[in-house]
This record gives sequence, C-alpha cells and structure tokens, in this order.
Amino acid sequence: MTRTAIRAGSKAITQALKAKPARKPAALKRPLAGRTATKGTATRRVAKNRGSVAVGDWSAGLAIGTAGARRYWLYKPPGVQRGERLPLVVMLHGCRQGAEALASSSKMNRIAARERFFVLYPEQDRLSNAQGCWNWYDTRSGRAQAEAGAIDAAIDQVCQLHAVDPERIALAGLSAGAGMAALMAVRHPQRFRAIAMHSGIGTGVAHSSASALRAMRGRRVAGTALAPIAAGTRSPALLVIHGTADYVVAPGNGAEAVRLWAARAGAKPGTPRTVQRGTRYATTITDFRTRGQLVATLCEVNGLGHAWSGGAAGQRYSDPKGPDASRMMWTFMAKQFARGAG
Repeated sequence: MTRTAIRAGSKAITQALKAKPARKPAALKRPLAGRTATKGTATRRVAKNRGSVAVGDWSAGLAIGTAGARRYWLYKPPGVQRGERLPLVVMLHGCRQGAEALASSSKMNRIAARERFFVLYPEQDRLSNAQGCWNWYDTRSGRAQAEAGAIDAAIDQVCQLHAVDPERIALAGLSAGAGMAALMAVRHPQRFRAIAMHSGIGTGVAHSSASALRAMRGRRVAGTALAPIAAGTRSPALLVIHGTADYVVAPGNGAEAVRLWAARAGAKPGTPRTVQRGTRYATTITDFRTRGQLVATLCEVNGLGHAWSGGAAGQRYSDPKGPDASRMMWTFMAKQFARGAG
C-alpha cells in the first residue's frame, strides 16, 4: 500500500475518472501459441504467464458482488483429471499492482504447476481506488466489507466452474492485499484453512484512512482485540512475513497482526529461532501455539524492505534475495490442508 493511496480515501472515484485507463495485462495483449478464445467466454491460453514461467491454463473471468464487478485471473495447473479436486490459493495484490504483476513477482504459478493447485488473482477496480489498492481499512463505511464480498464472489465462481476442493482454500496477500486477506479470514474463518500476510496490517488496527496512515508509520500500532474464537469454530492458521527494513508499512505491524490473531485463540509464543541459508536474508521465526496446535507464525526478515521476499528480479515491490516467500507460504498452507484432512 502507499500513503498516497490511503490519503485518496473517498476521492478515489473522482481521481480514477480523470486517470488513464488501466493497461491490459501483457499476457493477453500479444498473440501466443496455444491461446484460444470462444465468443462470450474469457480468453484462455495454455502457455507461459509472463514472468511466472509456468505451463498451464491462464484465464480471465468476471465476478459480481456487493461492491460491483471485479475481474480476476486464474491459473490452472496442467493435467487436471476428471473427478480430481485440487486446492485453491487466492492471491491479493498490493497497491500499484494487478493480477499479472503479482503472479510475475511472486512466481506462485511455478509452485502451483509443480505441487498441483489453482491460483486465483482477484483484481481491484481503479474506479474503487485510483492506486489499485484494496480498501481493507474502510470498515466504518462498509466499503471494505463490500470488496471482501466481491472477492468471495470470485472464489464462489471459481469453485463452481473448476475442480476446486472447497475444504482446501487458502488466502495470501501483499501489503493492502494482506490487510484484505486478514479481514476476509475474520469474516468467514471456516472457509479458509490458512492465511498468509506479507508486509501488511492486521484487522483491528485501522478503521479509517487516518488510522491506516498512523499504523503504516508505526504510530499507535496497537490494535483492537479480535473476538475470541467460538467453541467448535474452525479458524485458519496465520503466517505473517514482514521485513525489518520496510519503509512503507512499519515492521511493528507484522508482530501486532500475529499478536491479535494469537490472543483470540489464547496462543502463546514459543522461543524465536533464526534461520539463514546462503546469502539470503536471515529470518527470525516465532510460532504461537495453544494446546500444541499452531495458531500463527511470525517471520521477520532482517533487512527486507517493502517487497515480496524472493520475488522475481526487475519487478516492483519484489526482492529476489530471499528467502522465498511463495515457497514458505505453500509449505505452511500444505501443512494446514494435511491437518484438516486428518
């Protein structure tokens, strides 16, 4: 997210009307081998998604929710068999990004092709925010909840049209997308098995553009306690990845997001451990558990700024040095899927 985007607030629609139309994703602008189009349906191709280098099906769709229509992009791994049901990972982009930019930066489609799962990339409408940010903080007006509903509509549509296992759905987001992912998990905890927040602000910390700006700057980061988890209610485990050198979203937000999430389940922190491989940034990892069950994990990446850890080189908000956030997220999600199956 950006300070400019937050300040836009209620003026976003007016600004968007004056702005140039958003650029079409390059993946669908140029003709490519294997691309087909059927009248009345989304354009689809079996080829490479630019930057993700993943063979599979990259298709566009449109879902309508309470906030209006939202475009989305879906990656489908090759070789899905009849009767097979695969997990779904929902990826929410940050400000000044779109679906293709996040797919290219995170390289999540590469992992999806190898591990066999769908990846859904909902895309914010520039009429709703001129910077392309999800309005995760605008809960007082109800705009945040409406946008969450639009993303839910995209998930519903993909589950109906494709071979998705509804018991294995996870959410991940970067920056503003991370804030929206947390909000969605609080609204419908039983729908998701795992949540991954990268460089974002947790639900309960901000409720307006002013409080979001304060949190981004590290001021008054302490958030409002989340409602306790009701007995018998399934709640997703949370993974937070945040750089200690984040100049956009203050690093304290990552720790606060985990603290709030753990507190609602009565989870306590374990002993932090530091991991470093090769020339990658060192990472301090702290697990929060209750009765032996993992509730949340905080990964503080030493020296990482406001960027996707281990992301593709040359992309905005992407740091190739690592560790690989996408791999960390999938490993975390897969463990939660396996635990649910047991």
